[in-house]
Amino acid sequence: MIGRPKQWETHRAPVNARGRQASSARILRVHRLRRAASVLLFATTAAASAAVDHSADDYSQRLDALWDFDHPIVSEARFRAETERHPPQSREAAEAWTQVARSQGLQRHFTESDATLDTVERTLEAQPARVRVRYLLERGRRQNSSGHAAEAMRWFERALSASAEDQLPGAAYYRVDALHMLAIAAPADKQLDWHRKALAAAESASDGRTRAWRGSLLNNLGWTMHDKGDYTAALGYWQQALAAREAAHDVPRTRIARWTVARGLRSLGRLDEAEAIQRALAEEYAAANAPDGYVFEELAEIAVAKGDRAAARSWAARAHALLSEDADLRASDPGRLARLAELAQHGTGR
Repeated sequence: MIGRPKQWETHRAPVNARGRQASSARILRVHRLRRAASVLLFATTAAASAAVDHSADDYSQRLDALWDFDHPIVSEARFRAETERHPPQSREAAEAWTQVARSQGLQRHFTESDATLDTVERTLEAQPARVRVRYLLERGRRQNSSGHAAEAMRWFERALSASAEDQLPGAAYYRVDALHMLAIAAPADKQLDWHRKALAAAESASDGRTRAWRGSLLNNLGWTMHDKGDYTAALGYWQQALAAREAAHDVPRTRIARWTVARGLRSLGRLDEAEAIQRALAEEYAAANAPDGYVFEELAEIAVAKGDRAAARSWAARAHALLSEDADLRASDPGRLARLAELAQHGTGR
């Protein structure tokens, strides 16, 4: 199946899925402008404290405001700086270290992520339930990102159980996070049930931050239905996700949601509609000097479906040039890059 990596939105809070999330998640990351890491680290680490949302009711929300999922190296530096602002054994330091581990996992530095979480584990008995929940979530995400879904499920189940003990403000947000990760890691025949549980929990939440999970969860539900071959239902969920993004005035994620709606239209054979959306997105990304390989890939696939070999070759070449730089995609779906290389040469799928 051709689609964005499932963790595209899941890496981002409250975004994560296989369609373009963010994940989870992780808004996975080819169109990003390449900047010198040393410059970024200097600029963002110095501003880490200022980036915290001090108006939030709970430290977890303030901590999450430090995330830049497009730049996990930068995020790691921010979270390390945050740990230094608090006593080593404090709740705040321990929770910040869980996010250091998450940023390491996004860089595919799994050994380092394990070591960081080992350090957090030694303090858990003295920590509130929130830290345990976030520790367990990051253990699970690390396993899922490295291809061990069954092991990840066990960690996410423990995170869900621990969330019942969390009495701090914002607890519902991390309960939905656990449910949505269970839906991503679950076997195919269990995913729909977990997705629906996550969506129900988000929709019944009393706080806006937790309810904002809806866009990501609807996106994920769409991919689950798409995998089942129910393209009409998938498109319906994706249209709801688009409406949620538009209502939130979230321009980057709205573009991703538009991409996903167009993907659904292609599956339904509505090629002209799909192409119009993807071409508009290509123009918007070009205007922002941030060309998107996934948009080019879709335009190549639409051209294949229309029998336009020359257009397919052109779009596929542009897609391959960008997507081949994505370490996650190279590791998780080398066949997809091979197809793009084939299309770039011959302009027809085999």
